Amino acid sequence: MKILMLTWEYPPRVVGGIARVVNDLSKRLIKDGHEVTVVTYRDGNTPYYELDKGVKVYRVDNFMINANNFIDWIMQLNFNMIAKVGEIIAKEGKFDVIHAHDWLVAYAAKTLKQAYNMPIVSTIHATEAGRNSGIREQNQKYINDTEWMLTYESTEVIVNSNYMKSELQRLFGLPFEKINVVPNGVNITNYAGIERDYEFRRKFAMDNEKIILFMGRLVYEKGVQYLIGAMPKILEHYHDTKLVIAGKGGMIDELKRQVNNLGLNNKVCFAGYLNGKEVGKMYKAADISVFPSTYEPFGIVALEAMLAEVPVVVSDIGGLNEIVEHRQTGMKSYCGNSNSIADSILELLFDHQLAANIVKKAKSKVRNDFNWNKIAQDTHFTYQKAICETVADKQRKELMQEKETKRKRNEITNLLSFRKKQAYA
Repeated sequence: MKILMLTWEYPPRVVGGIARVVNDLSKRLIKDGHEVTVVTYRDGNTPYYELDKGVKVYRVDNFMINANNFIDWIMQLNFNMIAKVGEIIAKEGKFDVIHAHDWLVAYAAKTLKQAYNMPIVSTIHATEAGRNSGIREQNQKYINDTEWMLTYESTEVIVNSNYMKSELQRLFGLPFEKINVVPNGVNITNYAGIERDYEFRRKFAMDNEKIILFMGRLVYEKGVQYLIGAMPKILEHYHDTKLVIAGKGGMIDELKRQVNNLGLNNKVCFAGYLNGKEVGKMYKAADISVFPSTYEPFGIVALEAMLAEVPVVVSDIGGLNEIVEHRQTGMKSYCGNSNSIADSILELLFDHQLAANIVKKAKSKVRNDFNWNKIAQDTHFTYQKAICETVADKQRKELMQEKETKRKRNEITNLLSFRKKQAYA
């Protein structure tokens, strides 16, 4: 199968979780014998074309002129993606399916579908309404409408959790059978052979301190503010703890002020953005990982922590609620509740046997349920559904056209016969 992936991020450009999903899925599909071409944005000095372990990766620049705003910038990027795919098709022929990742590539996907009669399978990784707890501003409405358009134009839609399936049905009125739940996954060999690096760990905490780790973007919906709010209670009962916040985002100044106001400057460390190797080292340095999101369609970072043998504490919402079983594969806390977060963390800090049991069961669950072999097969099945539906739709249109042609031919025959009878009369 020839598959075209459209995405605005692909390693080494990593903005959120889409880059990792597209990267891991594409490479697994290659191993399964498919041909995968990725068209994405060129960031920095990355090559315009590279063969990344069998995946053909084409990168495009944006326009030389500066866009008025982010939405215009995205539209300009879509124009260049369309042009690049046109060049590829002229040389190598059509693709069997277009896999579009989120609203950021919606216009390119729609145009290519109509120009070359290729079906779209879209993955909606998150929604604008979910990220912002509703639609209030004009830009949010535009993005929400674009998401609807992409799902409308898609033959099949993929989401990563049952929570997201319900959200798309509620927001866009999509038919139940059109939405396919295919979870995200992790490479199960990611942290194999990585041991705790004490020299690295000492950059953030003393040997006697337990590291509570947050890994992710520093934005409101990730809930870091509630984790910081839990620290006074945690420190009251277990003084030798240190909160390490790894990531970057627009809330960093606000979070630093919160830390300062609570008098936690010596107990909270902002580690900044970590590269791939540092992420592995940080997970191995941590004693507990916390993901207190207020909105989380899936939660791939929780899988990473579980695979790295770190007990996790998550909010009881979204995809996180589906991944973690309380006191079995992790601990759950009430969404947006600092007191509840503190209770779950303290239970893990004091109950070593509970933490050990959770680590064992969590790692087994990730290996069995969230490996890319299974995920790639489910995705491929969705591609097949989309292609079959497109062929069937084409056949239906041809049959309707044939019936219409036959009907018109009969009308003409009947009219001629009537006129002939009138002439004889």
